[in-house]
Amino acid sequence: MTKTIYSKEHKYITEKLRQARKEAGLDQIQVATRLNRTQSYVSKIESGQRRVDVIQLKKFAEIYKRKIDFFIKK
Repeated sequence: MTKTIYSKEHKYITEKLRQARKEAGLDQIQVATRLNRTQSYVSKIESGQRRVDVIQLKKFAEIYKRKIDFFIKK
């Protein structure tokens, strides 16, 4: 069985990241600035082109004022 970043679980996390950002009233540039990254970094994570590790997920959760389980619980 081959692993892919386009699994259902990964897609769920990226959708929740996008949802949380929008609900926080932030655009990708604002999030990127807070992460000290580029806008394309945030875009690639939200589009599923780049995986997010647990440390990055924690930073996103802090920015969006969410608990980590928001992004991983169905």
